[in-house]
Amino acid sequence: MHLPTKADIAEARKNLEGVIVRTPLVPFFGEAPSSKHQIYLKLENTQRFGSFKVRAATNAIKSLPAGVLKQGVVTASAGNFGQGLCAAANLLDVKCTVIVPDTAARTKIDAMRKLGAIIVEVPYAEWWHTLETRNTPMEGQFIHPVCEQTVMAGNATIGAEILEDLPDADIITVPVGGGGLACGIGSAVKGAGSDARLIAAESETSMPVAGTLANGSPIEVEHTISFIDGMGGKIVLDAVWPLLKQIISGAVSSTHHQVADAIRQMMIHHSVVAEGAGAASLAAALHHMPDHLSAGKKVVCVISGGNIDNSVLQTIMSGQTPP
Repeated sequence: MHLPTKADIAEARKNLEGVIVRTPLVPFFGEAPSSKHQIYLKLENTQRFGSFKVRAATNAIKSLPAGVLKQGVVTASAGNFGQGLCAAANLLDVKCTVIVPDTAARTKIDAMRKLGAIIVEVPYAEWWHTLETRNTPMEGQFIHPVCEQTVMAGNATIGAEILEDLPDADIITVPVGGGGLACGIGSAVKGAGSDARLIAAESETSMPVAGTLANGSPIEVEHTISFIDGMGGKIVLDAVWPLLKQIISGAVSSTHHQVADAIRQMMIHHSVVAEGAGAASLAAALHHMPDHLSAGKKVVCVISGGNIDNSVLQTIMSGQTPP
């Protein structure tokens, strides 16, 4: 694979016309520990189906030949990519099967079923193995939620929109799960000649990017199941690391309390619902931007999704931090 080109991104934008929402970029009005940098929110949680992944899924499926689509499509997803792929498959009357980990949020699984997905629930380790190997006994074309050129190009359309709305953005914080979102946004930023720096936002649940940067190559890290279910893994995939290291300037990790606080602040100050992974980027900007690097800078936080279980949101809004 290689990072999406300008032509790839332009083609993706054509494929997404009339399907996705051009999400807003708004100033953050909450309580920042430091007021020395300006924070903006790219609200991908207001996207169709509550996540940026409908962009990637739609571009991927629209890029496949009709003969391949007749066999149906298969993916491995904790929820958001599965929803996006099933929605795109519905547009083309294509069967969609989603392999999900047994730790996936029930809200996301229920949403995929409502969209007509065939759900195959497996233990987390087996699900992760599918992501690493792409091996599955399911019938249909496997579309990887991260390691696909067309997936990254779909994600890149977010970066293109950010630069159109805020050409002088200085820093972009991006939640990192598999790395496809960061690679896509980074390719758009790099291709446009922008000097904006990309920071990978992780959580204490799992820090594969920070570990890989420190080690110089992918290294397996501990992964803890938590309410921050849409990001993080045991390791940066081998196919992704050569691309990711070209476009990120660093990685920061937030605590569960910091991520919960970011969710709470968006709800209170913007009436915006974000899931744990989506709020990690804001937590990074609120708590991990050193003043000597970010003073006076414009920091864009990609709020990647809003599909959070009601019980988890209620716990957070009561002032507590879920496990």
